[in-house]
Amino acid sequence: MNLKKVLTIAGSDSGGGAGIQADLKTITALGGFGMSVITALTAQNTLGVQGIHEVPIDFVEKQFDSVASDIGIDAAKTGMLSSSEIMRSVAKKIREYGIEKLVVDPVMVAKGGAMLIREEAKKTLIEELLPLSFVVTPNVPEAEELTGIKISSVEGMKKAAKIISRKGSANVFVKGGHMSGEALDIFYDGKEFHEFRSERIETTDTHGTGCTLSAAIATGLAQGMGVYDAVKRAKEYITTAIRFSIRIGGGHGPTNHMASVFRECDRYRCIQELKTAIQQLKNNKCGNIIPEVQSNFVYALPYAMNVSDVAAIPGRMIRIGDGAETLHDPAFGASSHVAGIILTVMRYDGDYRSAMDIRFSEEIVALCRDSEYAVDSFSRSDEPDDIKQKEGSSLEWGTNYVLSRRDTVPDMIFDRGDVGKEPIVRVLGKNPVDVAHKVITISNKLKSLEIKK
Repeated sequence: MNLKKVLTIAGSDSGGGAGIQADLKTITALGGFGMSVITALTAQNTLGVQGIHEVPIDFVEKQFDSVASDIGIDAAKTGMLSSSEIMRSVAKKIREYGIEKLVVDPVMVAKGGAMLIREEAKKTLIEELLPLSFVVTPNVPEAEELTGIKISSVEGMKKAAKIISRKGSANVFVKGGHMSGEALDIFYDGKEFHEFRSERIETTDTHGTGCTLSAAIATGLAQGMGVYDAVKRAKEYITTAIRFSIRIGGGHGPTNHMASVFRECDRYRCIQELKTAIQQLKNNKCGNIIPEVQSNFVYALPYAMNVSDVAAIPGRMIRIGDGAETLHDPAFGASSHVAGIILTVMRYDGDYRSAMDIRFSEEIVALCRDSEYAVDSFSRSDEPDDIKQKEGSSLEWGTNYVLSRRDTVPDMIFDRGDVGKEPIVRVLGKNPVDVAHKVITISNKLKSLEIKK
């Protein structure tokens, strides 16, 4: 296996969310082999930095020599370089070993606005490191420091990118996280501008985003990707890492470097667990709970983002006599409505990843309650007009309506329908076997009730 070797030259974050630790997690998650030259040790957590201990210059260089002379370097990135002396030393080694694929993350300004490097170090960064960089990744405050201009618009970001490019970097990626509105980053390849837009994710857990992004770009370059593709993949990776950021500590938590990996690793297991649960429904002849519109049974990947991350039954589950049958094995992206429901549920509690829609009747709702399941409901008459007019959004609205006024996810959510809308019960669970157990329980109780009649 030809693993590409990526070197991170940065400070250590004892809290694990940024610096060397974030870089190595990112490089590994994206399929590279991570190596490090540590320039400083920090005593750090989610609340801030409590102390910094710079590594002596000769030991910084010794680390560099050890890695480059034996293992080799396909690409590198720089992070926290707190002094002019360290910057000059790093620049010397980059020239000595001929590292062309260099990503410079100009760590200059803290999230709170405080300068992290002295004025002479800023000058050294511009004169020594930028001319050696292949990509530079400043955020807006750092771009202001590098250019001396105030940035308050997209045009300002573009102007700054051009100025920085003239200082020596072939490619400039200006991160717009400090701007208001949607998340917009500008990439300038020396000739054209490219805009990377994404929704702004409301979270304070964004520690280490700059480190993570630059490490992801460096990994892509090491793997032979073109610079645009490397930037594009890095942007997608950091967006997922922010979306599923980790709520730990008392301050700004870290991004989730493994979210995309966990999601992909679980694809086979998701399909197999869903198949097992479907077979349980077939074995128990649960046709009596299949609605006229038929049923779907879904299981979402951890950190699912859209319907393509949700396994479901192509063609749905149908009733044949007393039994429940399927025409196809589960596949990802085979449901929109029930998948949309579980994606909504996961925004409230990511442990709940499975759902199935079953037939509604007042008897079934009563049986659910008698079985001591938590049952809740919504009325389609409360649905806003703009939601009614948008195809496929009603069930997500109803699910959100219920969960927004609860502390926990219920076992079932039902509605009594509307004109042209069949009433349905949605059974929710943490996994397919959990959902199947609830459905089989209700199906069996309904059979007993029908026998008594």
